[in-house]
Amino acid sequence: MQEFDNLTRNLPDLAPEAANPVYYQTPASFSIKSWAEEDRPREKLMQKGRTALSDAELMAILLGSGTAKLSAVDVAKLILAAVKNDLNELARLSVKELMRHKGIGEAKAITIVAALELGRRRKETAAAARTTITCSLDIYNLVRPNLQDLPHEEFWVILLNRANVVMRKTSVSSGGVAGTVADPKMIFKEALEQLASSIILVHNHPSGNRQPSAADIGLTRKLKEGGQFLDLPVLDHLIYTDHGYYSFADEGIL
Repeated sequence: MQEFDNLTRNLPDLAPEAANPVYYQTPASFSIKSWAEEDRPREKLMQKGRTALSDAELMAILLGSGTAKLSAVDVAKLILAAVKNDLNELARLSVKELMRHKGIGEAKAITIVAALELGRRRKETAAAARTTITCSLDIYNLVRPNLQDLPHEEFWVILLNRANVVMRKTSVSSGGVAGTVADPKMIFKEALEQLASSIILVHNHPSGNRQPSAADIGLTRKLKEGGQFLDLPVLDHLIYTDHGYYSFADEGIL
């Protein structure tokens, strides 16, 4: 017995988890189901209302589940952190770009894109109500739902009646990142068919640069002259960006 004690005396002490592995297993992954019921996104929405949830919690409801090591809320927080918690930037992401995030497959990416598109359409529907244009900011707010987050240029025309009430807004061309072609014939055709009294021109700059190019200035002058000939005045030309705009009328160069 003493000889056995001598042999084991110099052996290193066994770590507790090695000595008793049953009680020191790695804990299961942290899931939303382990949270208090009032903290789970779905239950929290039912109990406290949708405004009580953070952006990450609302996204977690869309995702439905996380990964083996991350809850759905954790996955949502990582995605939002990647866009600096800017929902407008999130809305710019494509399905493939969302799928680059861990825990986001095609189905979840499509769900996020679809939810953000519904939000955009809701804004567009609200803006479609009878609107009177009184200043350049009215124009900006009117077209924002249509042009926000676009990665390419589009050219739009707003048709007004004699009271400057919006009759219709419509896209007349769509192009690439650097520009789009606006055909004056198509612009005036739409206005004449709808018996508009005046028009407003709008196009976006995806780069965020609000300043007009030489081509923008030349086209504006050409359309202004055509409108005068047709007794269809061009009231303004707005260059839209997600963070502001440039108004030809405000700058006094229309």
